Amino acid sequence: MKIGSLFSGIGGLELGLERAIPGAHTVFQVEQDSYARRVLAKHWPNARRYEDVRQVGAHNLPACDLLCGGFPCQDISVAGKQAGIDGARSGLWTEYARIIGELRPRFVVVENVAALRHGGMGRVLGDLAACGYDAIWDCIPAQAVSAPHRRDRLFIVAWAVSDTDSQPVPTVRGQRAITEGKGSDGATLRIRRNGDAERQAPIRSTGQLARAFRRALAESREPWAPESTMDRVADGVPRRVDRLRCLGNAVVPQVAEVVGRVVASILEQTA
Repeated sequence: MKIGSLFSGIGGLELGLERAIPGAHTVFQVEQDSYARRVLAKHWPNARRYEDVRQVGAHNLPACDLLCGGFPCQDISVAGKQAGIDGARSGLWTEYARIIGELRPRFVVVENVAALRHGGMGRVLGDLAACGYDAIWDCIPAQAVSAPHRRDRLFIVAWAVSDTDSQPVPTVRGQRAITEGKGSDGATLRIRRNGDAERQAPIRSTGQLARAFRRALAESREPWAPESTMDRVADGVPRRVDRLRCLGNAVVPQVAEVVGRVVASILEQTA
């Protein structure tokens, strides 16, 4: 499975996915931070790297089977000004959705803060449904894999409906989907575009696939390495600041591995 990564950071998401999905390897990464790109180049020397998510798409990105990424959370997080998913930074979700529509990967993995459930979840699920994807989601804290900190994060796993359903979700092209209500167990999102008749797209967060999150967590109770008691020293403050900043923004790979097991579960069921 070829993995493409947007808003890559230092690669925590793709690292966990590669660990969990047999044969998975990363073919491209998009990250604007120069220090983070240096980290990516060290660990994924064979992957292509790009700087600006607004400048990439089907015209210059390699094909991938799974597209992953945690789009900026600053406008969604309760710690920010909560401008919402249309904010200057979190609004880059529109680029993510555009690239999904252009590349048409089999799977999409989206990561963001837990506050997305109340600050843009309908938009994200609606756009995925409009592109022809079904989805499940859950909030997985780092504590769930025995990390010594909480770090709640929402993960969405979406897959092309044609892979699992004989009745594909109608694709809405060229228009932003607007959803009514919130996706929940057994719920149906209603999609409208410019006064057209409503189209219904099933968004699944129930049944066997949703429970895969719980099964994967149950299999991930590995001990977390304890923090060293050795005093830390700074050898070049700017580099240390860069390291801490990138770690603070990173996806915990052990949690991403849980998400990867969910993808692997779906693969098994659709083989």
